[in-house]
Amino acid sequence: MPHAWRVVVPLALLMTSLTGCFGAAGDPAPATDVAAPDTGACRVLSPDDVAQPSNATAPVSCDQPHTAQTYAVGSLPDRFAHSPYDDHELAAFGYRACSSKFIRFTGADESLAMRSILSWAWFRPSQAAWDDGARWYRCDVIGGGDQTRSYVDLPPSAKGLLLGRPADRWMVCANGATVSGSVKIPCSEKHDWRAVTTIVLGSSGDPYPGDRVVQARTRDFCSKSVGAWLDYPVDYDYGYSWFHETEWTAGNRRSVCWARTDS
Repeated sequence: MPHAWRVVVPLALLMTSLTGCFGAAGDPAPATDVAAPDTGACRVLSPDDVAQPSNATAPVSCDQPHTAQTYAVGSLPDRFAHSPYDDHELAAFGYRACSSKFIRFTGADESLAMRSILSWAWFRPSQAAWDDGARWYRCDVIGGGDQTRSYVDLPPSAKGLLLGRPADRWMVCANGATVSGSVKIPCSEKHDWRAVTTIVLGSSGDPYPGDRVVQARTRDFCSKSVGAWLDYPVDYDYGYSWFHETEWTAGNRRSVCWARTDS
């Protein structure tokens, strides 16, 4: 029986950034983060840190254990010069900017990025710095995602980490009776489900086809795709992750197919 897993992108990807909720707990003192941060810096971030809109966690040496690395920093477009701090258009911009740069930085294609345990977080200045005129964004690659309980340590540099055929420690699997609500873990750990393929549901300019159509197309494709991936067994179980209009509007056109397997 298929099992739908409805979450926010990316699994990679999988992103609450669409609501503008990425960053670290607690704003820094006024003006401490007016200047843009450095690209390449490493930090120890937790899921609680990635639940806030800004982050002032001190960098650590990338040779030390860390769960995040900054892979992109940039100035926000001029149209945000007078925007409120919680502008939804700002969140959509952050999603598009960081997701495309994540793919280039890690070496993944879109399908692989959605099947990796890695994800990304985007941060803006603190409220105080925003009020002082700071208008930058920061993208961090993270050793985990919205459905993981804790983050794994990254190597000294995550650049190119998903090139070629990545090791199982960087691919996403799940434990649980169904894909929905299961705990997401690296595939190097014992697991019940593995994300094996994705389906493209439309082109960039296409209107959202609706929840029923997206779910039906995803279910039918994943049934066939997972069967092929498992070499057409007589009996098999599969799951699928499908997304909604909010994610479609932000640029996601894919669903994820899961195979029930312990390998």
